[in-house]
Amino acid sequence: MMATSDAAEPILVLRQIVKSYGGSAPAVGPVDLTVRKGEFLTLLGPSGCGKTTTLHIIAGLLSPTSGTVLLAGRDVTGIEPPKRDMGLVFQNYALFPHKTIFDNVAFGLRMRKVPKPEIHQRVTEMLGIVGLPNVENRLPDQLSGGQRQRVALARALVIQPTILLLDEPLSNLDAMLRKRMRYEIRDLQQRLGITTIFVTHDQDEAFEMSDRVALLEKGHIAQLGAPEDLYDRPVSRFVAEFIGDANLLPGKVVGMTNGLVQVNIGKDGNFSATDTTGSLKAGDAALFMIRPERVALLHASEAGALQAKVLKRVFSGELINLELETTGGAKITCSKPSLPQYRDLAPGHDIWLRLDDGRALKAS
Repeated sequence: MMATSDAAEPILVLRQIVKSYGGSAPAVGPVDLTVRKGEFLTLLGPSGCGKTTTLHIIAGLLSPTSGTVLLAGRDVTGIEPPKRDMGLVFQNYALFPHKTIFDNVAFGLRMRKVPKPEIHQRVTEMLGIVGLPNVENRLPDQLSGGQRQRVALARALVIQPTILLLDEPLSNLDAMLRKRMRYEIRDLQQRLGITTIFVTHDQDEAFEMSDRVALLEKGHIAQLGAPEDLYDRPVSRFVAEFIGDANLLPGKVVGMTNGLVQVNIGKDGNFSATDTTGSLKAGDAALFMIRPERVALLHASEAGALQAKVLKRVFSGELINLELETTGGAKITCSKPSLPQYRDLAPGHDIWLRLDDGRALKAS
């Protein structure tokens, strides 16, 4: 397994990348991004946020309106895709339907005029690495979806690229296969130590596979960091709502205590929270955020607890999801393991809760 760190060597740098199509606002940018050697970085975001456009600019399939793409310190902004030393896997795999698996995987090597004996050796080795030995003479339609996806990976990796680019390659697979392929791709990336940039709109994929995640909003990077950072310390309402579920209670900053901000959320009183922006001050409008699984439920009152009533209980297998309303009128969702003490909480049941692990965001 290859680990990355903050000190890892930069391999790709985007400087002030902008892509405009003549509209009032750019489709992308300005974007500044540094990708570290050997890391798995995901471009995450909703449809239309610019993640695929950014990937295509990196690959050379699109030219930026302005800005610079540096690969291993070399300016490749105006260089065509085959000369960028990158492997690209598309959403639909883009395999040649009438070529054998061997010829599909060998395509990039032949374009680079690699000698025939070396082509045979590298293709055979790569098919073994992706778990597809002895399929060289088959056609793509004779393979399953998961196998075709591995062929596309093999074709991208056999040229030994500096960076592997993955453009939503799992979106055409069924749910179970998609989940299994997440682990296979991540394991392969770590074994080979290859720098990988992955595009998806699926938070679970991004979190399970990535060293870092760049969450895009309207063509800009809203937040960049480890999955835990985005989940635990969102810097905006957009990040908090896109990454997982969140209770966002409107309030006002009324002071600071021991490095935590105190947020008043109305009739339910004041609550301590970590300021994820580092810029809140007394008097600011704020959102008190707490994740559903961090709402502590109590069966008896204690100091600092809020009384609430169960409005709704939803059983989803491994979790019990509860909708609660406090005596102060706040609506709060709560997720707990599917255990008897939580399954028994029916609508109308009185409960007490604590909100001790909150975050404070700007109300914008």
